[in-house]
Amino acid sequence: MQPSPKTIAALKAAVFALALVPLGELAAGALFFPDWLGANPGEFIDRATGRWTLRLLLITLCVTPLRAITGWNWLLRFRRMLGLFTFFYGVMHLSSYVTFRRVFDAEEIARDIVERPFMTVGFAALVLMIPLAATSTNAMVRRVGARRWQMLHRLVYLIAPLGVLHYWFMVKRDITQPAIYAAILAVLLGYRIVAGLAAAPSARKVSTGQTV
Repeated sequence: MQPSPKTIAALKAAVFALALVPLGELAAGALFFPDWLGANPGEFIDRATGRWTLRLLLITLCVTPLRAITGWNWLLRFRRMLGLFTFFYGVMHLSSYVTFRRVFDAEEIARDIVERPFMTVGFAALVLMIPLAATSTNAMVRRVGARRWQMLHRLVYLIAPLGVLHYWFMVKRDITQPAIYAAILAVLLGYRIVAGLAAAPSARKVSTGQTV
């Protein structure tokens, strides 16, 4: 099934709007409905943006398996947008921590990154997202080269576990949600490993001139 260009454009607009809903809710709470954000609005915003960073990252990783299972190649057109929204909410997550938790105290922020494991892995994950976001355009794909671009963007397979680990370290008591995210990530990465192993024999036969 191949949707028309108009349908693809409409779906992209819908996905774009849906990805902005969490931001809209936070903005509405901050400006008009402060009760939505609880007794500690800064902490609420910090945690909400972190959860949405991880959710969007996992949704982005769902695109390739869904495309392979359904045969809907057009799903790949949404991967870049979802990845950029992941980076956007990741930057918001760090910004809320810097603003509300540490009030721009650079010394405290640096100490947290070095001494607190959840900050170390979380900061590392966000730093690794930067080259992916910076090379997300078609022009950058051509400039970097398709093969090197693909290798670079495999960093997502390191970023995702770091993101889950960041959440796991941060939660003090109930680890139910981090465990759910970890299970989803394990399925997504496991699928890729199995698919890669299944494709390897065919790739070797093609490279040696054999066909099936």
